[in-house]
Amino acid sequence: MVHEARRDEEPTASTSRPTVRSPLKQRDFGIFWAAQTLSVLGDSFALIALPLLVLEATGSVARMGLLTAVGGAASVLAAVFAGVVVDRVDRHRLLIVCDLVRMVLYGLVPLVWAFGPRLWVLYAVLPVCEAVGMFFAVGYVTVVRGLVGTDRLTEANGLLNSTAAAAGVLGPLCAGLVAAWTGPAAAVAVDAASFGVSAACLPLVRLRPRPADDRPASRRGTLWQDLRTGVGFLRRHPVLRTLTVLLFVFGFLTLGLTDLLIYHLKHDLGRHDGTVGTVLAVGALGTIAGSLLVARVRRRLGFGLTWIGSVAVCGLAIAGIGGSDAVLAVALLTVAFLACVGMAGTCSMSLRQEIPPEHLLGRVTSAYWTLTYAAAPAGAAFLTWAAERWGTAPVALVAGAGCVLIAAAAVATPVRRA
Repeated sequence: MVHEARRDEEPTASTSRPTVRSPLKQRDFGIFWAAQTLSVLGDSFALIALPLLVLEATGSVARMGLLTAVGGAASVLAAVFAGVVVDRVDRHRLLIVCDLVRMVLYGLVPLVWAFGPRLWVLYAVLPVCEAVGMFFAVGYVTVVRGLVGTDRLTEANGLLNSTAAAAGVLGPLCAGLVAAWTGPAAAVAVDAASFGVSAACLPLVRLRPRPADDRPASRRGTLWQDLRTGVGFLRRHPVLRTLTVLLFVFGFLTLGLTDLLIYHLKHDLGRHDGTVGTVLAVGALGTIAGSLLVARVRRRLGFGLTWIGSVAVCGLAIAGIGGSDAVLAVALLTVAFLACVGMAGTCSMSLRQEIPPEHLLGRVTSAYWTLTYAAAPAGAAFLTWAAERWGTAPVALVAGAGCVLIAAAAVATPVRRA
């Protein structure tokens, strides 16, 4: 890596040396791993249930995209402040509070929906949950590095992502069946319960003490200074700077894909909720494969080729999904898309965790997510509106071609040599 990255990593060298042991042999990582797998199992219910609730009430893919956009916008706004908060407070306690808040809020959805469709509750609950989820996600990144050190980050992230995806196989399948039998609102209740389980498990995880220069009491800068610190680190690092720009466009093109996929299956192909759950469950097999293979592929090909190749295949898969009339073909293309999203995402997450010094990790992660997802909510709203007007096939073709162009552009950047 470039000289600047080596200099910045020096403060964390002493913390990474004693963590060579495999994450699978570490008790605290094992508990954390199990808790997050259960949480993702519940999340996969909401992934299907919330769009189906909107489609059930309105029949509009544009309204589905609008809900996704509102939630995404709240997540982006929260990302602006999440890193500052994570670097200032007790990260362990923050994760528990975030889980409890989401348990309560998601639990309100089936209670309110029992009296009839109430779209307002979705637009009220989802943005808050997405914002809280962003605080959890930033804290999650810092905790993983604290559990396994820098030497095992890619392996640990691959394990977390692969088993989360395994839960994602069962989750969408069950969510589709629950939605078909009792309605989508009941599936949201499962998501609420999963956050309760995660909150109960997290106190059992023992985190390593933060370095002396990383304790919350040592943070004395203003909010604006803290925000500028994270952005400034990204701007100075050539690989992270380039990834931020490329993922800005990628997020615009892909955030609304789940809505497009559900609409394509329900509206274009005339399938029921159970088929939607089955296709997404089969697709999650791709995430498992990608997450399990990513560490090995990255060691063999390097970060650059792994990330660029994954994004290119994502684009081809997106284009194929919109143009396919067979459910089996849609499922297989979803497998390819999610496998490559898993590989690219795990690679970029691990690199982002490896480079910043510990005391900047939350702010750098927060700045990175704020910038890379800034356009994603608008993209979700625009692509679903366009799909309702012109159909899913041309919109998916344009989005897929855009992803392939991102990969092609990356070849000429520092990402290729990373």
